[in-house]
Amino acid sequence: MAAAVSALSSLGLPEADVGSEEEEEEQEEAAEPGPSAAAEQRREERLRRFRELHMKRHEACKLNSREVQEEDKRLKLPPNWEAKKARLEWELQVQEKKKECAARGEDYERVKLLEISAEDAERWERKKKKKNPDLGFSDYAAAQLRQYQRLTRQIKPDLEQYERLKEQFGEALYPTSDSLLHGTHVPSKDGVDRMVADLEKQIEKREKYSRRRPYNDDADIDYINERNAKFNQKAERFYGKYTAEIKQNLERGTAV
Repeated sequence: MAAAVSALSSLGLPEADVGSEEEEEEQEEAAEPGPSAAAEQRREERLRRFRELHMKRHEACKLNSREVQEEDKRLKLPPNWEAKKARLEWELQVQEKKKECAARGEDYERVKLLEISAEDAERWERKKKKKNPDLGFSDYAAAQLRQYQRLTRQIKPDLEQYERLKEQFGEALYPTSDSLLHGTHVPSKDGVDRMVADLEKQIEKREKYSRRRPYNDDADIDYINERNAKFNQKAERFYGKYTAEIKQNLERGTAV
């Protein structure tokens, strides 16, 4: 360095300028990072991105595991569980509205009708007429189904008892495919009394029961007495679909 300074001074350059240039070069070298510093920065950047990817992967695994558990729980529920749950929630809302109307001294049925449009009322009335018509005896399975539907419509749920059981058992109150309910439920005395009273009422009604058959006032009279009417009904039941065209031709007078 001294030789370079002496050589530059021999050329007539001032020594102060030479020193300032050397300081600037040293500052530039210090400002520029070396190869090792650049490699360290790239390594830190890779590690940071790797940690972020690892955290995202861990979060995705947790979400997938939670979804799998929820789906497994839904699959173990009964097929119509959602409909039953919605029905129970609707009944609870109805009971709450009835209590509110009773507290205000209003008639719940009247308040409910004020919220229903005329079109909805007509549609529900038509649906009610078509629902569960009495078509007479067809088979024992259909008769059993009709009786089951009639008995279930008569059930009035005890919502207070339901709330107590829900607080007591929690999620175990709603059975799944893995639930074991046999022998765990003990009915109350009131429940047993209601069942006995209902069975006695069924027995009394069954003793007075005579099988009802639908009667159509607009139907053609093609019989001469009750016995002949029964015979015609049996013949129509078994051969009606084969003789329908012949019967129509006879009525029109076009039979050959």
